[in-house]
This record gives sequence, structure tokens and C-alpha cells, in this order.
Amino acid sequence: MSETIQWEYRIESFGTFFSSPKDEDMAEILNEWGEEGWEVVHVHSYPNTSKALVIAKRPLDLSTRRRRSMPR
Repeated sequence: MSETIQWEYRIESFGTFFSSPKDEDMAEILNEWGEEGWEVVHVHSYPNTSKALVIAKRPLDLSTRRRRSMPR
């Protein structure tokens, strides 16, 4: 029987209410994420703003797992 893959997720907002992120800055950030094994699975743009929420995932690996910045 195959083992179930566990995922870890990364969620970050980019841009501000008035200013969207520059394409080249986003490409640089997303390329860094890709090198770390992250795959973008969803991008949400907030209505009436220039902000975007990016959700990425990668297989859970306890040796590279991101630490939470705040406890649950």
C-alpha cells in the first residue's frame, strides 16, 4: 500500500492596497520558492486592491519544515 503524502503550506500576501508587486520581484521570489521545493497552487487577488495572496505547497519533510512564526 502506498504511503500518504503529507503537505506543508506557505501563504504570503504581496503588494499593498495601492501598489501591486513588480513582475520581476515576484518572479525572483517565486523562483526562490521553486528552488526550495514550493509549488504555487493558488493566487487570489483582493477586490479593489493591488494585493495578491499566494498559496504554495510542498511535500512535508521534517528536516526542511518551516517553523511557525506564531503558535497556534
